[in-house]
Amino acid sequence: MKLHLFVGPTAAGMEPGLLEQSDVVVHAPARRGDIQTLVEQHAQPGCIAIVDGTFHSFPSVGHIEIRRAIDQGWKIWGLASMGAIRASEMRFLGMQGYGVVYGHYRDDPEFDDDEVTLVHEIDAPYRAMSEPLIHLRGFVGALQDQQRISAHVAQGIIRDLKERWYAERTLSRLKKLLQASGEMAQHEVDEAMAGFKAFRIKSLDLEGFLASRCWLSGSEG
Repeated sequence: MKLHLFVGPTAAGMEPGLLEQSDVVVHAPARRGDIQTLVEQHAQPGCIAIVDGTFHSFPSVGHIEIRRAIDQGWKIWGLASMGAIRASEMRFLGMQGYGVVYGHYRDDPEFDDDEVTLVHEIDAPYRAMSEPLIHLRGFVGALQDQQRISAHVAQGIIRDLKERWYAERTLSRLKKLLQASGEMAQHEVDEAMAGFKAFRIKSLDLEGFLASRCWLSGSEG
């Protein structure tokens, strides 16, 4: 059974082999109507995983089209970004969720959609031009836990980033805020920023999903 994967910037930097599995068909980030169109093109139901989806540039993937696909026998997963949002909203309607980001939306009603939003190129490879707040928050929290910055500075950095338009939440902005805090030397900031990839949990969720191939067993993660 093939997996139809709707993904964009979340796949950046991943091991190519995970996306090149013979039974994985990669589609662009999901827009309104994409699920309905896919279902209409196939006589037999299959599996769909929604990872990335449009927010403002095009209408977002709809609840009704997801529900209709499920009613027609399709297994639909959501994770990492727009998919995690839809999976949490529709977890009692047959949609399955996977990963850390999905867990936040499932367990915390106050967890904001704004946490996963970013700006990316409109065409493949959908290069990200900003950083999701959830990644930035995790990175800053780790610096605080390691006592490399104070709680006061950590809170100020997150407040600055939260109050900005999501397109302005960039690694360069984060670096400037850390430098301005005076609590880390330049080389310490550079060293810490070099390990930022470990905090891109959206991509880590996608990697885990594809590596586990859990869509074949149907077990939520």
